[in-house]
Amino acid sequence: MYRLPLFPLNVVLFPGAPLPLHIFEARYRRMVARCLEFDRRFGVVFHDADRMGPFLMEEGRIGTIAEIQKFRPLEDGRSLIATRGISRFRIRDGIESEEPYYEGLVEPYEDEARGFQNIYQRRRDSIELFDSVVASMENQPEEVPTFDPAFELSFQVAPTIQIDPFWQQELLELRSEVDRLDRLNQILQAALDEGGAVEPREED
Repeated sequence: MYRLPLFPLNVVLFPGAPLPLHIFEARYRRMVARCLEFDRRFGVVFHDADRMGPFLMEEGRIGTIAEIQKFRPLEDGRSLIATRGISRFRIRDGIESEEPYYEGLVEPYEDEARGFQNIYQRRRDSIELFDSVVASMENQPEEVPTFDPAFELSFQVAPTIQIDPFWQQELLELRSEVDRLDRLNQILQAALDEGGAVEPREED
């Protein structure tokens, strides 16, 4: 377990996905400054305050470590940062400290250790399904995402699909690449049957 600054946001960050942020609130300015002094990392936890109430750092919440890759200071202490998801974590406990931002004691949250047969082909099948959805769209996107089946495909595909963040959070919490691909395939197949109803999201 280790200590990690926490940033509750109404967005789900997947490992490997980019996340640009405008930092303007005083406590998160402080958090970013501290991160830049150390390892440039903080935890993003999906939280919709309107539907979920106050963020309480509940034990068991799953989030993703974000690493600051670019930092651009603005006037009045604001900043623009470019981050990328690194890996998932689980909150074990909240930390009371003098810092104005949230901090938690977290542990790595990894997939269950079990082998899968033909995982590469499963990923190829999902890529073909995604491409079929894009090809069926009436308005073709200017740029079509490309994927590498040698790595976890589910975390590559999920950020490109415009879909409810609560569904995305459920996907993030699954501990099996096969299970995540099955969930994504259901969405993609439904979109294909409806003529491309799910739109790929252009990367920022």
